[in-house]
Amino acid sequence: MKLYESYRGLPMFAGVGSFDEVSRPGLSVEHCVGRLKRCHYAFKRLHQIFTARITAEPIYELKMAFSLHAHLCAEHATALRTRVGEMREPPLGLDAIPHPALGIFFDEILATTTGELLLGLYEKALPALKLGLERHLADTNKLVDHPSVRLGRFALLEIDDMLKYGEAAIAKLVDKEARVRAEPWLSLLDDCLATAGSLHGANPPAKKDLPRQYSAKPYSYDPVPKRDGRFSDPYNMGVNAEVFLYDEKFPAKPKTLMMFYKRLREIDVPEMMASIITQTPGKPWAYYRDMSRQLWDEARHAMMGEVGFVKAGVDWRKVMVNFTWSLALNTQLKPIERHAVLYFIEQGLMPKNGKRFEWEVAQKSGDPLSALFQDYDWADEVLHARVGRDWYLKEFTDPKEAVRYGDECWSKVLMGWCQWRDEGLTQHRNWWPDVYLEACQSWGVAPDPKVLAYNTSYETVRADLKELTGSA
Repeated sequence: MKLYESYRGLPMFAGVGSFDEVSRPGLSVEHCVGRLKRCHYAFKRLHQIFTARITAEPIYELKMAFSLHAHLCAEHATALRTRVGEMREPPLGLDAIPHPALGIFFDEILATTTGELLLGLYEKALPALKLGLERHLADTNKLVDHPSVRLGRFALLEIDDMLKYGEAAIAKLVDKEARVRAEPWLSLLDDCLATAGSLHGANPPAKKDLPRQYSAKPYSYDPVPKRDGRFSDPYNMGVNAEVFLYDEKFPAKPKTLMMFYKRLREIDVPEMMASIITQTPGKPWAYYRDMSRQLWDEARHAMMGEVGFVKAGVDWRKVMVNFTWSLALNTQLKPIERHAVLYFIEQGLMPKNGKRFEWEVAQKSGDPLSALFQDYDWADEVLHARVGRDWYLKEFTDPKEAVRYGDECWSKVLMGWCQWRDEGLTQHRNWWPDVYLEACQSWGVAPDPKVLAYNTSYETVRADLKELTGSA
């Protein structure tokens, strides 16, 4: 067999591996499935942790990263679920905890503070998952188990991306003193992995005492959104972007600023959607996968607004990006009612006066970046409308009733416009003139007096231009 050759020396076995790699025994189907189930469990728990921590995480950049990483984990969990289902494995048993120590491991990370959360996610959980996938690729036969090998290689690419982000975040946010304080807890995480025979389960299991620390008390989800210090006036509802955007007397160029504001303000959609996902148990996994994709899209939209302001020469910290929508929905409505409001808004974005209109305004403005953002924002919202039809609409026999219910749920949300002002939480300052003047200076144009004088708030008109009977 040492003389065995392919035709004219062509790569053998479709290039998936050498003769040694495809001729050795490797993992049996049973052992392969066992390894994949452990990796699936890790991705699923990581998705849960990233999602649950989005709302109450104050640092904007971490909110965005957690949104992306939750989406990536959901995608890889979905791929592994499909693969396990291909391997003589009904019932799949994908909701079972592969080892009790792994349950404690992820429970502990979920319940930590921000600094230890980063250490647990990016220095313990994701490295253990990476090692598990690498061990699978090393131990399995690359020909017979090629579908698993392919999924593992793709997953490792994105795990590396997550690890690079985590390393950079930890370097900026976790000092030496914090790391020293975390050492006993990090040792507990190591003991959990050792007791489980590592995440992949191929090592001999150690015998360790695993006293729960943070997870000794069951984790309680915090639905109240938090923002870092750059969001200096988060209750501010002093500038109604929609009234300005749909007013024909205003030119297209300054309307791009209002659309950047609307995009950046979409930080509150991941904050709200995270609460729906976290507080809605028992759905098919495809529900969580689709909702996580939409959550990440909304985070992308927020960053489009951030980029737009920076490109326009505007310090976005002067824009009073509020959290009043996510705050009100998360604290006043049930999860299904929040989903109803989300669906109602999505359906309102589809007519010609919705996302198409915003794209047309961006096209007229002469700003190619704004036009690009609105082009993709529109495409994303079409997808989100479909997600709403797939997972919300099926709760109703009549589509009109589904829309009516969403409108009803939104209408009963009390926005404390006057209350917040009277309590000194905000004065609903009109920040628009400062932002517009800074943009005009960057653009090298004289400000339009009509645009500069704009001063309409959300006191009596909500974002879909529906007038309110009161301002709570």
